[in-house]
Formats: sequence, structure tokens, C-alpha cells
Amino acid sequence: MRIIGIETSCDETAAAVVEDGCRVVSNVVYTQIPLHVPYGGVVPEIASRAHVEKIGEVVRNALAGCAPVDAVAVTYGPGLSPALIVGLNAAKGLARGLGVPLIGVNHIEAHLHTPFLHDEGDDRPVPGIDCAMPALGLAVSGGHTTWVDMPSYGEYSIVGQTLDDAAGEAFDKAAKLLELGYPGGPKIDRIAREYLSRVPRSSSLIPFPKGRPREGVSALAGLPAELCVSFSGLKTALLRHVQQNGGAAKLASDGEVPRIVASYQEAIVQAVADRTRRALSRRGYRSLIVGGGVSLNSRLREVLSEVAGDAGVELRLAKPKYCGDNGAMIAGLAYYRRNVVGDEAMAADVNPCLEVGA
Repeated sequence: MRIIGIETSCDETAAAVVEDGCRVVSNVVYTQIPLHVPYGGVVPEIASRAHVEKIGEVVRNALAGCAPVDAVAVTYGPGLSPALIVGLNAAKGLARGLGVPLIGVNHIEAHLHTPFLHDEGDDRPVPGIDCAMPALGLAVSGGHTTWVDMPSYGEYSIVGQTLDDAAGEAFDKAAKLLELGYPGGPKIDRIAREYLSRVPRSSSLIPFPKGRPREGVSALAGLPAELCVSFSGLKTALLRHVQQNGGAAKLASDGEVPRIVASYQEAIVQAVADRTRRALSRRGYRSLIVGGGVSLNSRLREVLSEVAGDAGVELRLAKPKYCGDNGAMIAGLAYYRRNVVGDEAMAADVNPCLEVGA
């Protein structure tokens, strides 16, 4: 079964054709990063306009040379409402035009499918999905930091999450404060990696807070505090450090930015690792499944490998090209998990706050 997936939840216009849920036949992504650089972050109006301009070309390129598809899948939430609308309407029109069913997919759940995607011609197929269950899922991206219990494939329940900023957003805001440019995550990763290759970690890092919320906070919404994270205090600590030391320009001239960046990254990585470690100890998992753009961070990958090894579970990470937003993860998950389908999908509206497992 071949499905074309369309993804426009934020600032990537993407479409891909996937066969039988895992084999990627085509994958096309148009990134809007240059459009948002002047603003230091994604501007929803600019994003939606760019989606409108590019969606037709991206879909045509994804379908070029492919056999007829059997269904159209699309992200209908969560995400930016103006951006989601473009993708959903395009998918509805395409499904009607092709005379095939429409499938609505949850964006966060789709990130947790990315480790199972493989390309035509890969020497070693990705290990099967069933042997990875039960699994702990970690979706860590610009918009989400969420821990998900997956007792079997297609079953999802949130066990922990960020109470404010996602890890990727925390990286971007730090980069803006330190005048490093947008997007901040890759720049922080590179600077921190270079710094830590020269300086011993234990003796050099600033002890920024690791973001553990207090029990009883209403924002927990019934989730255990030990599996949730808050990055607002970390951002405030960074802001105060910059202000107390003369500002970003002076810190840069003093050569202090690499140490600050490495310390800030370590605080985020260790916060995520701590919650992951605790979540893995709560039941007998077989694997740790990680998806989302922040899963590209080299230090996070290193630490999560250690966490998974200590817990005796297999770490499943996506290929780098499938870590960010893409259509392949939408088409792939749609083969296994259909949030809304057929007439219900045709009548569906976007859901910017769509919950995992809904």
C-alpha cells in the first residue's frame, strides 16, 4: 500500500510517498528557514503564505515517477493553525482528485514513527516494529518535549512533558539572547561540541538549573512532576547571567560564549535524560524510541545512548533526514494509525492543540 503524506504544521512544506508504512519511495521538503531568520523565529503568517506558494510544487515532485497512491495522509494537529490549514485543504483536494481515502495523522505521534523509516536500497532493513514494543517514546522538537508510553504500536499515552517551552524552543531563545542567529539548535550543538572537545566538562560548566517542577503545580495536570520539565527557570538564569556579565557582545569579545552555550545545552540534555531515565524505570520497556528535530543534537544522542544502555533497552533513533518535520513520517504512521479517516477526515478541521493518543 502506497500513501502520500503531507506535512505543514510549522515551517516545513513537505510531502512523501511511503510504501507499507516504512519504505520511503520519495521525500520532498521545502524549508522556510531563510524566510524566518530576520525575525529569530517562525512567524505564522509568513509560514502559511510560503506553504500556499510551495505546496503544489512539493506534492507534484513527491508524486513524480511513483505508482498510483492508495491514500492521502495529512497532519491535522498539533501545530500552527494557519500552517495546518494549508496542508489539510491541499490534502482534501488531492484525495478527492485521486479518488482515494484521506487519513488525518497526529504530528507528535508521527515523529515517533521516524526510527522505522528506511529508504529504497538500504543494505540493512530497519528492525520490525513489533519487536520494539512496549516502548517509551520521546518526542523532542522545537514545539514539543513529550514522554509517551507505548504498550503496543498505535497506543499512546503521555506520561510526562514540558510545562512551558519545548527543548528546541529553549535552544532558539538562548541563541537569540546570545546573538548567535536562527535556528539556534544546530549552532549551539556545534559551538558546545567544539568547546567540550577542548575543555573537561566537569571543571568548566556553569551550574544552570535542570528544570524540575514542584509537586502539586497545577500545570502538571495530573502528570508526575518527576517526569515533567520546565525550561522557564533555565532561560531566566541565562538571561541574568548575560546581563550580570556585560551583555552578549562583551561575553563574545571575552570568549565566554562557548562555555555558556555548552553549560546551557548540558542543562537541557541532562534534564531530558533525567526524566527519560525515571520513565524507563517505571515499567519493563524493550526500547526507547526518539523522534523530532532536537534528536539530532549530538550531546543528547550521546547521553540517551548511555541512559538506554543503563536501562537495558534498545535506543531507536531516526536517520538525520527524518528527524525534522517531513511527509514520510506522516505517510508512514498513517499505514498503522489513523486518527481520522474517510468522510470523518474530509469533514475534519485542524486541531492546533491535538493531544497524543486522541
